[in-house]
Amino acid sequence: MQIDAATIEAFQRDGAVLIKGLFSGWIDQIAEGIEENMASPGPYAAENLQSGESGRFFDDYCNWTRIPAFAEIVQRSPAASVAAQLMQSGSAQFFHDHVLVKEPGTTKPTPWHQDSPYYFVEGQQTVSFWTTVEPVEDATLRCVAGSHRWPKPVLPTRWLKEDKFYPDESAYIPVPDPDAEGMRVLEWPLAPGDAVAFDFKVLHGARGNMSTRRRRAFSLRFVGDDARYVEGPGRTAAPCPGRAMQPGHRLRADWFPVVVGQR
Repeated sequence: MQIDAATIEAFQRDGAVLIKGLFSGWIDQIAEGIEENMASPGPYAAENLQSGESGRFFDDYCNWTRIPAFAEIVQRSPAASVAAQLMQSGSAQFFHDHVLVKEPGTTKPTPWHQDSPYYFVEGQQTVSFWTTVEPVEDATLRCVAGSHRWPKPVLPTRWLKEDKFYPDESAYIPVPDPDAEGMRVLEWPLAPGDAVAFDFKVLHGARGNMSTRRRRAFSLRFVGDDARYVEGPGRTAAPCPGRAMQPGHRLRADWFPVVVGQR
């Protein structure tokens, strides 16, 4: 799949774009993998509702090595090639997968957050793809245009309790309310297989799922040539225990495969 220059420019400028039909040939595999994941959750799986909240909000990540459908999508779908084009990178190195399922009647939104503060990787060349098995309108992903260029990251919080994730708040800006503050929020209704592509540093979130359909979302994350390992101030998402990497080095390719290009 070739991405036109206007889409690449929009991604670089806004930090988020819609890629129509990116996973249109992979919906069955995505659905199969999600159901296998939910039937057998991994060590990082979470149920993100508190007592009294309606519905179900399940998420899990870093399962591609044990779920064949996910591994096939990583290696054979157009995602890696499109990632390299959007990042303007000679390579696309896979970082991790993520499943986020909101059952019908789930009122809880996905809180506004950036992914990069939770990660042990830093660079200007990063992209996540967020796609859904079902058609999605109100429960689609929402991204704040240009937030990947903000001078400070947004304070990470825990999704369940929505309290602070790291102790040093001075290094971050408070979590904003983009709607109340009049920020430019990008959101698109998605057909199955459409994907939102967004930079790790883009502020994003999603409404609850008040429809009568499930909202099974699947995400793949890639990094480019300039991505380097960093030590964060605390625990990280996608922790990869025993990762044995040094700050300033590229991510180890035996754990994070280079799907397109060369190291």
